[in-house]
Amino acid sequence: MSLDPAIAERLKRTADGLVPAIVQQYDTGEVLMLAWMDDEALHRTLTTGRGTYWSRSRQAYWAKGDTSGHVQHVKSVALDCDGDTLLVKVDQVGAACHTGDRTCFDAGLIEQS
Repeated sequence: MSLDPAIAERLKRTADGLVPAIVQQYDTGEVLMLAWMDDEALHRTLTTGRGTYWSRSRQAYWAKGDTSGHVQHVKSVALDCDGDTLLVKVDQVGAACHTGDRTCFDAGLIEQS
């Protein structure tokens, strides 16, 4: 099986065939991470209910939590108005970031001048 053609047609991908996916905690709105999806990763996410992404560094698919146990149970997936970004709302179990932090955006604010 593959991604529904009606969904695939709406996606605007990078030259590498990827779409950025913003991952957000469904009940608090906390932004957890940014990852990348291609058609297969999106299909796997929609059919399994687990956040599945394409690793640009490893050139492989990964389902969040396969090695860490920090699983993402997908509540909803939305496409933005331009078709070039996905919003994946999840129930995050444990840390979302590979560093062990709850969110990948815990590294600190960039000061404005």
